[in-house]
Amino acid sequence: MCKQTIDIVKSTVPALEAHGVEITRNMYERLFRDDKIEALFNQTHHGETGSQPKALAGAVLAYARNIDNLGHLGSAVEKIAQKHVGLQILPEHYPFVADALLAAIADVLGDAATDEIMTAWGEAYWSLAGILMGREQMLYTSAATANGGWSGWRDFVVADRHIESDVITSFLLRPVDGKPIAAHKPGQYLTFLIELPGDMSQRRNYSISAAPNDESYRISVKREPGGVVSGWLHDKAVPGMILKVAPPAGEFFLPADQTRPVVLLSGGVGLTPMVAMLESLATRSPATPVHFIHGALDGSVHAMADQVRNLGQQTGAHLQIFYETPRLTDRNYDAEGRIPLKWLIENTPIRKADYFICGPTAFLQCFVTGLRGAGVAQDRIHYEYFGPGYDLMAA
Repeated sequence: MCKQTIDIVKSTVPALEAHGVEITRNMYERLFRDDKIEALFNQTHHGETGSQPKALAGAVLAYARNIDNLGHLGSAVEKIAQKHVGLQILPEHYPFVADALLAAIADVLGDAATDEIMTAWGEAYWSLAGILMGREQMLYTSAATANGGWSGWRDFVVADRHIESDVITSFLLRPVDGKPIAAHKPGQYLTFLIELPGDMSQRRNYSISAAPNDESYRISVKREPGGVVSGWLHDKAVPGMILKVAPPAGEFFLPADQTRPVVLLSGGVGLTPMVAMLESLATRSPATPVHFIHGALDGSVHAMADQVRNLGQQTGAHLQIFYETPRLTDRNYDAEGRIPLKWLIENTPIRKADYFICGPTAFLQCFVTGLRGAGVAQDRIHYEYFGPGYDLMAA
């Protein structure tokens, strides 16, 4: 991009601060006039909370602020590219977004959206789109050419299901063709194309909750209140059912060459990728120092408790389970209440550990920002959020 384009885009920052969410809501309204485009998006993020428009508004604002320093956005670009690959976003989808975004900017800003501003934002959009499409093509190629890999949607059969708690059920998935499957990186997710009654097509990401192998994947799904897809999986996904699955994706994972101590910190259903990491450490790197710390409301919603205890014994991991409001019958926990940040700082190797964090928004805001405030370097804090990509570090 030329300097003039960069200067014009940066000059729109105040307008984006004031009207960013209005612009992105307008954009999505335009996009969703096309049923095929609408089917690419998780509609639960476009309801009353409007979480996806808010997240996108934040991303657009961050892009405008850093358009002359895109290296600052490297991790965000990677997260977006990984999500796009999971959802099977293709180059032919980008023009739809360009048209809707530019039309929304013009509509919301009115006379302030001069020809110069619209031209600059058009160039800025396609510059970023080019970066994303290039990275996504690399990821698609890697997934397709990996041992056991594939492109697009592959049929998997539900081989087994297991109730883990009152709200979480695990599903064991095997490929219908019987061929090997790609080894995921512990912490990554699978994306599913779910065909619901009434010709409704939905796409959802679910973390893989088991260590890599060449025969099966396991996902552990929480039944969300009003969750269309999670409820359908709990009620309808029985052994023998066929599901369409995209290759593993995601930038949140435990590196194969991990040597520093590991702290696996989770809340609620956020433990699913952590179990995959702990299981992987037990099989490939049992000498790595591990702290597994989990918070749940009580024993009724605590999933995979026995499995984690067994894995902890295999790895020598330090396990600490917190129940916010334990029942009289609960026994499988170590402390009452929520996980205190002060306790975490005092009881984990804060000067040298890598922290892997997954849980609800407030959980992440507390621990991501709290650890940064305690002096933990940003490159040692890794987190996953089951929803639109809010900038939790900024929060």
